[in-house]
Amino acid sequence: MDDLYQVSDLRLSLADMTAKPLFGTAPRLEILKGLSFTIPKGEVVGIVGGSGSGKSTLGRAMVRLLEPSGGSIRFAGTDITHLDETALRPLRRRFQMIFQDPMSSLNPRHTVNRLIGAPLALHGFDGIAARVDRALDHVGLPRSFKARFPHELSGGQRQRVGIARAIAMEPEFILADEIVSGLDVSSQAQVLNLLEQLVRDLGLTLAFISHDLSVIRRLCARTIVLHHGEIVENRPTADLFAAPAAAYTRDLLEAIPLPDPGQVWD
Repeated sequence: MDDLYQVSDLRLSLADMTAKPLFGTAPRLEILKGLSFTIPKGEVVGIVGGSGSGKSTLGRAMVRLLEPSGGSIRFAGTDITHLDETALRPLRRRFQMIFQDPMSSLNPRHTVNRLIGAPLALHGFDGIAARVDRALDHVGLPRSFKARFPHELSGGQRQRVGIARAIAMEPEFILADEIVSGLDVSSQAQVLNLLEQLVRDLGLTLAFISHDLSVIRRLCARTIVLHHGEIVENRPTADLFAAPAAAYTRDLLEAIPLPDPGQVWD
């Protein structure tokens, strides 16, 4: 199986905005500390960790919303680590990101039709109207929703619009960052079902970022566990649940609420 992503010794530092130096610039904090892993085509991989683990920073680096400080990221054989925006633009339609809060990522003044169609126009797709219709069909939203604005949709419906906008670009890879964390249990289940179906139907490669290992267990074949910007486990998800190797992973597992207080993870 070919590797779609190859991440080698990835490092990323950001300015410490809590520091207020009297002179000069703020000190930099190392958020990612030499991460290395691959994601083969067609794989669904989970990236899990608590607050401050670096998982969202890693996701944004992978789709080059942030530029790494060191190491390398190769996508489909191309080194994208330090490409400028002009060089990145032809690749951007091939890797898409779905954000945690759809209200902040969807322009409230745009209709669903424009939210999905505008990126297609920007990247030079033809047959935009038909592509928007197909994307809505894929995510289970009525085509009549094209005339609606984000505030007229439920949280789950807004997240489906975000997914539709991503898949309309016909990407090879989607990175989903905590996209069910703000939804109720019923909506979470529906979105996870949808992602499973899209992976099957469209042949997607998916990286799913979450703080919740129970969600990762449901969706992902392999799991990368981050702690303080370092990988502490990178294993098949079933193996990780059966015998977690790192103390931090055991802590995450113990934090999962069980439906039956007497239940134990097998």
